[in-house]
Amino acid sequence: MNDIREHEDELLYVYAVTRPFATALPDGVHGLDGKPPGLIEHRGLCAAVSRVPAEDFNAVPLRAHLEDLDWLGRTARTHEAVIAALATVTCPVPLRLATVCRDENGVRRLLDSGRARFVPAIERLDGRIEWGVKVYAQAERPSPSRELNAPELKAATGRDYLRRRLGERQSRDEIWRRAGALSRALHAELCDRAEAGRLHRPQNARLSGEPGENVLNAAYLVPLDRSEDFVAAIRDFIPHIEGVRVELTGPWAPYSFAGGPDDGRGQESQVGRESREER
Repeated sequence: MNDIREHEDELLYVYAVTRPFATALPDGVHGLDGKPPGLIEHRGLCAAVSRVPAEDFNAVPLRAHLEDLDWLGRTARTHEAVIAALATVTCPVPLRLATVCRDENGVRRLLDSGRARFVPAIERLDGRIEWGVKVYAQAERPSPSRELNAPELKAATGRDYLRRRLGERQSRDEIWRRAGALSRALHAELCDRAEAGRLHRPQNARLSGEPGENVLNAAYLVPLDRSEDFVAAIRDFIPHIEGVRVELTGPWAPYSFAGGPDDGRGQESQVGRESREER
């Protein structure tokens, strides 16, 4: 493990909290400092940490960095890689991206102040993983060149043009209706098969880079010994619907459930609504 020695120009970046463990992390796991993460144990809890430069992670420069998508992406990938490595040997409770403390005493205070959350979370999440499920509506849009230059469109009357555009709008609305119906049914089915489910805000297509518009963005907490059955249930449940795409991601450390128990059922009626309103 990384040697944790204090330096005035550095801070301690905290990835996750676990129980103390003796098993070595997989080879090749590096934190933000390019070294294996270090461990700070305190009163039956353990924090996985790395030394990071204060000039990047103090409050003012950190706010600027969080607006830099390239920097944010690199940091997030390293953060997730460390937590994924921890998940192979113990049960980590992931902390928010860019959680930093001034020194080891600050880390110990973090463990003490969060004890009432960390201990129950470790007990609740031990032996469990997270699967993510996303549903996308992929309405086909005519290209600008076809819309403006096709000979048959140039010859069409204004009424023909409006009729065609109305047909395209109705087709997109039908795809959204199908995607929303599938999302609600799928979420209800998976909540019954998982220990817990949680709805996240639909992702912005411009930021995610994924084709289509995100209707369902959900996470499910599943015991390891039921994981294969859960994945098989998703594949069996999903019908082929034109214009609708379902994506399964994971398994992950249970990021979505580290904050507390929540089965997400009360949010089912909101599936797809927020993303539809943002169009």
